[in-house]
Amino acid sequence: MYLDTSYVAKLYLAEPESALVEALVFKTHPVRTSALTLTEFHSVLHRRVNEGGLPEAQARRIAAVFLSHVADGLWVLVPITEQLLRRTSAIILAAPPGLNIRSADAIHLVSAAEADETEIWTSDRNMLGAAGYFGLAGRTV
Repeated sequence: MYLDTSYVAKLYLAEPESALVEALVFKTHPVRTSALTLTEFHSVLHRRVNEGGLPEAQARRIAAVFLSHVADGLWVLVPITEQLLRRTSAIILAAPPGLNIRSADAIHLVSAAEADETEIWTSDRNMLGAAGYFGLAGRTV
């Protein structure tokens, strides 16, 4: 199973779909995500602190728990290699007009494909719409 950062974050932050994502994840171990999630997840925490919805001390505790889960193997991080970035770039360049895909989303989609996943779980509307182009089924709870 492959989750993008939006779904990883739902396991650590109280969001409307958190319980559904938790039930989904804890049926499958390990769960894959891109190494990009390391940066994106901490960016989510930083944004929540800046918006006033998360105290800084709590963000640091959540970050520590997340990193311990990475170390314990709950999250298997798909490495971002130069080859993966070159493949991602080529796919983006060849994308048909009208396909809305941001670079980080494309990295997640290629990472999922590189990990031999057939699905990607996300709440990102653009990523769901682009999943088929990357040979994946987009899934959401």
